[in-house]
Amino acid sequence: MTTLVHVVMVFLHVAPSNPVSQRYNPHVNGWVYPLFEQNWRLFAPDPESFNRQVLARTAHTESDGSVRVSPWFDLTAVDNSAVEHNVFPSHTSQNLLRRAWSSYVEAHGGSDTARSDRAVMLQKYLRNIAADRVAAQNDGGTFDFVQLRVITLPVAAPAARAENRPPVPTENRLLPWWKVTPHGK
Repeated sequence: MTTLVHVVMVFLHVAPSNPVSQRYNPHVNGWVYPLFEQNWRLFAPDPESFNRQVLARTAHTESDGSVRVSPWFDLTAVDNSAVEHNVFPSHTSQNLLRRAWSSYVEAHGGSDTARSDRAVMLQKYLRNIAADRVAAQNDGGTFDFVQLRVITLPVAAPAARAENRPPVPTENRLLPWWKVTPHGK
């Protein structure tokens, strides 16, 4: 039954606009985005012209009311290390965080205020990815909030690499603190 529902939902998503797909558009989008999104990038990839480093930190309110903030944790480095020496790297390791960020930016623009249901969903999606990855590295610690920082660097030209000039960040974006469900033991 689930397979049939999935096939119908994806069909309505990719089919030309019609009365049925228009009527059930919110349900179809809720099913398709963000996990089953369809695009043509497999056949005509749009190479990245920027390197993005996504960092996360957490905060936990102690019983005495003080707030403990963790140091920044590099989520991108974890993905890169999972891909670097792997002959068959997982699609998740290669693209999950990167696509979550690009979808977040498409839905939010330069603002971190969600103005649509899709933007709220993508914010939760990005938050959950960060919280799950930090929790996996957190050695049993708990946290109540997560914050992301995204540093965008241009891909250096070969001549610039030869001169060993570090690339100048084009953007250093600090997102607000997001409340998460408790992680840890």
